[in-house]
Amino acid sequence: MRKQVFILIMGLLLSVVTVNAQNIQLHYDFGNNVYDELSDRAKITTTVEMFRPDKWGSTFFFVDMDYADNAVASAYWEIARELKFWEAPVSAHLEYNGGLNYIKNSYLAGATYSYNNKDFSKGFTVSALYKYICGNESKNNFQLTGTWYVNFGKGKFSFSGFADFWREKHTDRDGNKHEFTFITEPQLWFNLNALECVDNDFNLSVGTEWEISSNFALNKGWYWNPTVALKWTFK
Repeated sequence: MRKQVFILIMGLLLSVVTVNAQNIQLHYDFGNNVYDELSDRAKITTTVEMFRPDKWGSTFFFVDMDYADNAVASAYWEIARELKFWEAPVSAHLEYNGGLNYIKNSYLAGATYSYNNKDFSKGFTVSALYKYICGNESKNNFQLTGTWYVNFGKGKFSFSGFADFWREKHTDRDGNKHEFTFITEPQLWFNLNALECVDNDFNLSVGTEWEISSNFALNKGWYWNPTVALKWTFK
């Protein structure tokens, strides 16, 4: 079954890269250098990300794949749909989260408030969601999500990310029980095509992502896992 899921995700990844992707990212993760207990944490992660607005709302998804020395160690993806048939900045939100290994299927529904300034150089969203986690001892839960983006320095820099806080009963690697999880992943990018000496169509960015979490997955307490990264944006 896991092999079938993996093949499905790989097919999605390839179709996204060749047809509809908005950006693809390559991250080198320093988490296993920062914490001894994370020595087996994958060093390489790829992310494929897409956002598409339309007259009925918008669609967003991303696929993360972590690579061990000789195989893919884990895979995870989220897909979210905002539905809006009115002028107010509030939309109905539907979402699915899932992946391999310890990750359980989750289904979310709720409402999102969105803000963008006039030139779309910055904006944010806030979502309040009901979260159903399959196979969890407490399946009915909640999640609060925030996202943001800021482009500054005449387009040279982009600061974006998300923050999630949710209820999920789980046990860490030491057998301690937890009910709540927090994770945020801010990203800072330097966009090379904003330089006068670089072609406008050379859409490569260099930057970093910081995964900051509390009681996430098998971990107990707070962790900080930085990366160095490359991103190619498809336009």
